[in-house]
Amino acid sequence: MAYSFSPSTLALLNECPRCFWLHFKKGIRRPLGIFPSLPSGMDSVIKCHFDSFRARNMLPPELSSLRGVNLFQDLELLKKWRNNLRGVSWVDAEGNRFRGAVDELLEKGGKLIVLDFKTRGFPLKQGTELLYKDQLDIYNLLLRKNGYQTEDYAYLLFYHPLEVDEHGSVVFHTDLIRVEVSVSNAEKIFARALEVLQGEMPEPAEDCDYCRWAEKLANLDT
Repeated sequence: MAYSFSPSTLALLNECPRCFWLHFKKGIRRPLGIFPSLPSGMDSVIKCHFDSFRARNMLPPELSSLRGVNLFQDLELLKKWRNNLRGVSWVDAEGNRFRGAVDELLEKGGKLIVLDFKTRGFPLKQGTELLYKDQLDIYNLLLRKNGYQTEDYAYLLFYHPLEVDEHGSVVFHTDLIRVEVSVSNAEKIFARALEVLQGEMPEPAEDCDYCRWAEKLANLDT
């Protein structure tokens, strides 16, 4: 049996191996919670903002500290790679598909640099960027599997609200964080995912509330 993985489903593996196994082997997915629409709206607005600068062959002010880089110019290809249902994909020899939807790409000396947007409600805490390292590693591996060269680092661009000006517009503060990437880590994530799915149902994570509630419900029926 072949599987299709994305960064979000692979993140589930770290959260709880049993939930991950049930998701793919039994089609039992975690209940969907309330999803705020604001981050999705912000993501769309930021992409349009970057595209307007791409059309003028300029960098947006959020990237003013960078030197020798340009925005990726193939907008039609980027639109495909931004699509959550398509993204940058790669299929291994067994037919397992790995895909990820990038937000933005930079070009420098013939290499690509992944740039991912994040919106938050408050300023960054130390180490916040490490929460997204696996995601960036996966994007870089997928691009390399598709024949592109990438730098050994990526960028996270964080937006958080700073104030409301006199005209009622929300002013956002931005933080551009460089993150070193490792494609070997992404390869290990893929390998572990397939290993878990080839075995019996694993034990749940100790702090998995979903598994804990499922056990409580099962006990009510006995």
